[in-house]
Amino acid sequence: MRLPRSSSHPFSIGVVPSAVLLAVVALLPVTSRAATQQLVVSPSKVRFGSVIVGQSEAQEIVLTNTGTTSTSVSAISVGGTAFKISGLKLPVSLAAGQSVGAKVIFAPTGTGWTGWTGVKVTFTGKATNPNVQLWFAGSGVASEQVSASPANLSFGKKALGTSTALPIVLTNTHSHAETLSGIQTLGSEFSVSGPSFPLSLGAGKSITLNVKFSPTAVGLSGGNVFISGPALNLPLQGTGTSSTGAVLSISPASLNFGKVLVGQTDTQAAVFTATGGSVTISSAASSSAQFALPGATFPIQIAAGQSVQLNVAFTPQKAGGASASLTFQSNASDAQASEAVAGTGTAPQVSLGWSASTSPVEGYNVYRATAPGQYSKVNSALDPNTSYTDMTVASGTTYYYAATAVNSSGQESAFSAPVEIAVP
Repeated sequence: MRLPRSSSHPFSIGVVPSAVLLAVVALLPVTSRAATQQLVVSPSKVRFGSVIVGQSEAQEIVLTNTGTTSTSVSAISVGGTAFKISGLKLPVSLAAGQSVGAKVIFAPTGTGWTGWTGVKVTFTGKATNPNVQLWFAGSGVASEQVSASPANLSFGKKALGTSTALPIVLTNTHSHAETLSGIQTLGSEFSVSGPSFPLSLGAGKSITLNVKFSPTAVGLSGGNVFISGPALNLPLQGTGTSSTGAVLSISPASLNFGKVLVGQTDTQAAVFTATGGSVTISSAASSSAQFALPGATFPIQIAAGQSVQLNVAFTPQKAGGASASLTFQSNASDAQASEAVAGTGTAPQVSLGWSASTSPVEGYNVYRATAPGQYSKVNSALDPNTSYTDMTVASGTTYYYAATAVNSSGQESAFSAPVEIAVP
């Protein structure tokens, strides 16, 4: 298992101003490590970005015995109350070349930056270098400037020589525009594509980044995507597996359902193909209840060289963009295959139009009812046009609409002939 070192070169989308990159680099302390170290932690420096007070963020680390003899880790001491190590049962023995994974968790108790100086973890063990220091930092904030969905990505197990892409949607939840000044990735197995930076993200607006995992060696790989400006950090994780044996592939690599009415369902097909041997898909899971696999029954067996088709359904529960990852457990060498899915939920609406009055008028009123003749006005001001869009309708309801004309004296005409519309 391995994770990228913090000395990895950042990857940028578009043009990132040099001042931004220099400012980010300046946050990383300069340290040296003797070549004779036996116990190595990767990465040696972990940056968390901004985390809401009362919440937490976790990032993967890996301890590796790089020596020629076995060693052990017997104790961990943590500097700073906002950080802790999880997922490592002590004492642990490591044979030569062996690795073990753990998580660093940042849970800020107050707002403000917790810097590199004096915040460290010391791993103590029977090694040529008995004390190994891990440095990390993060910032506690009251609220996020920009939110990410999902907040982190786990690609599961992927065969060497393959690539898998998953989407991350960034949304500005504030009432004013936010500037995303640059983007960096840590981890050579991960890359990002999407809009060019810097950019201004308007209030309530969203953009989508596509993160790709391309394992080059067997074992755990971790990294992150860091968005400068809002100081948003998105942890990444994936595991490379041997490329020999049966492989399960999914086509297309991602599904986009486009716009679908809230409460309605749209279905698309995904094709699963086994190569190099037969594959049994034992189970599937979705990271969002809005995406499902209707009618799928597991286990599903696919003979070598054969394919099966499964339906993927998108049922938006609210208006706005949605994305998720469908994961499939199998006996293939890439034991956990995944499919990126996305779509946009839209609220139902009714568009109306009518013929202009033959007499001079100031405008028109639009009336609506759920039973003929029981009308209520829906427009707040006179409509000078001969069209109106009603965005306050509910699915599964039948409405009756009528229009009136109003002259300059405020006199209002009788109702027009009603129109009956059933909202699906």
